[in-house]
Amino acid sequence: MISRIDLRGTTGDPRDALPRAETDVEAAVQKVRPICEDVRHRGVEALIEYAKRFDGVDLDGIRVPAEEISAALRGLDPAVRAALEEAIRRTRLVHRDQRRTDTTTQVVPGGTVTERWVPVDRVGLYVPGGRAVYPSSVVMNAVPAQEAGVGSLAVASPPQAEFGGLPHLTVLAACALLGVDEVYAVGGAQAIAMFAYGAGECARADMVTGPGNIWVAAAKRLLKGVIGIDAEAGPTEIAVLADDTADPGYVAADLISQAEHDVVAASVLVTPSTALADAVEAELRTRVPATKHAERVTEALSGPQSGIVLVDDLDHGLAVVDAYAAEHLEIMVADPQATAARVRNAGAVFVGDHSPVSLGDYLAGSNHVLPTGGCACHSSGLSVQTFLRGIHVVHYDRDALAEAAPHVVALAEAEDLPAHGEAVTARVGRPAAHRG
Repeated sequence: MISRIDLRGTTGDPRDALPRAETDVEAAVQKVRPICEDVRHRGVEALIEYAKRFDGVDLDGIRVPAEEISAALRGLDPAVRAALEEAIRRTRLVHRDQRRTDTTTQVVPGGTVTERWVPVDRVGLYVPGGRAVYPSSVVMNAVPAQEAGVGSLAVASPPQAEFGGLPHLTVLAACALLGVDEVYAVGGAQAIAMFAYGAGECARADMVTGPGNIWVAAAKRLLKGVIGIDAEAGPTEIAVLADDTADPGYVAADLISQAEHDVVAASVLVTPSTALADAVEAELRTRVPATKHAERVTEALSGPQSGIVLVDDLDHGLAVVDAYAAEHLEIMVADPQATAARVRNAGAVFVGDHSPVSLGDYLAGSNHVLPTGGCACHSSGLSVQTFLRGIHVVHYDRDALAEAAPHVVALAEAEDLPAHGEAVTARVGRPAAHRG
């Protein structure tokens, strides 16, 4: 059901040997390019046609009426509402503490640089549909944007035939709980194009965030620069670093939980213990047939993106998981806190036996929109900072500018850009130290 990769005794870079989902975003870019261009030129008309083609629904318009959003909340299961409200509360607690404050630095007497943190004006939030429903992604996108102070938020989510062309009702209910009343029944690459170019009632956005399938990732790559993006989300992944103190049942359950997302989801166990590897495989043989989406889980676990990786010891295991740079990394070892403190590359780290990834998916307070495909070695998950821009505000008085003038002129002439220096000397005269 799941392959093994034996890295014991190896010392080189393990990245090429580690399991990874095979995705060709660049090929997908060529397929979404005409869709995005069509949306750019024909707007709502094109979006309605793509809803029929890709989602099998006939739409009269793309914007979800406010009454439908309110009705979805009224019809929401009370238990689900309570869970969403608690998820929102916890996520706000964490993200509120991420808000940055403006800082002024006095560089010299009379010369200051202030860094202001300014939210983007308008954001498009993408919430996937298809195999599963993701109201939690509404929470994870909207809360940090709201806490950053973004003034205009719009949500796009694929229309669903079973709901008469509306996005999933639980997604609409989550929007209502968050006070988001601008929602569009648009999915896939065409939703990213809608936010990038505007269409009908949907004004252009400055940025689009949120996970999605390969077509969404391709549209983000294509339109990056036209619109800001958070990341090109790839297939979800979990890595578990575990030693022989780990509970194999917990490990197996967590590998299955991520495999449940998609047939290309990645589930990876890194361990120095062959006994644990054997026990986890035995647990998988029992648990997978009993889970609801057994066929999907089996395909994900048996794919080239999943595997059990054997390492020499815990230090070797840490090197391997840092090289893998997982979206989600669980630490189940004898001293999980100390080991987690040594991790450098991961989208989010889950420490100990009672911090499963699924807690982070919903209710930990952390964000579940995270870098995939090894990008955690250079990128962060969605946060308040995603929606903020740092703007440097420079203020020098005449004396401070005069003091800097010799250095400005010297550097301007070294770069053969004399007009740069002249923009200073026009104000304070040529510095006495100038030569030539």
